[in-house]
Amino acid sequence: MGPTRISTLVVAGLGAAAVAWLLISSFYYDVVPRLPWLPVVTLAGLAVLEGYAAVNTRNRIERRPGRDPVNPLLVARFVVLAKASALAGAIFAGFYAGLTGWLFVERTNAAVGDRPAGGAGLLASLALVAAALWLERSCRVPEQEDDEDREPGDRETPRGRL
Repeated sequence: MGPTRISTLVVAGLGAAAVAWLLISSFYYDVVPRLPWLPVVTLAGLAVLEGYAAVNTRNRIERRPGRDPVNPLLVARFVVLAKASALAGAIFAGFYAGLTGWLFVERTNAAVGDRPAGGAGLLASLALVAAALWLERSCRVPEQEDDEDREPGDRETPRGRL
């Protein structure tokens, strides 16, 4: 499993933005109630939790004083969570970007009233993408100084190199 590619996130976001723009401009906005704030709060909450997990995990991997060692299975679960959250956040960001862009083009009172929720949803989605990428990066094993000096196949023993 490799790191999340930014290009994948950009393509997912652009696709979601196009779908949102088409749905909202074609027929959907006439029957939709006001934009809810609950998804915005949920996305922002997930971003905060993943940011906290990133800081805590990095400190535990580096074995900073006062921190317990990290469980490798927990780190693997965090990586999966981070990859899924980054993609989901990119899709939500694209959707909110398409929606918010259309709301700024539309001049009705309903569209003007939905702009704050659309803009906040876009910001919360981008925060989730950033926090997820940070969590994914925090789960990497740090480079060791000794690894650079060794020859391939060398290993350390209590008595020295083999």
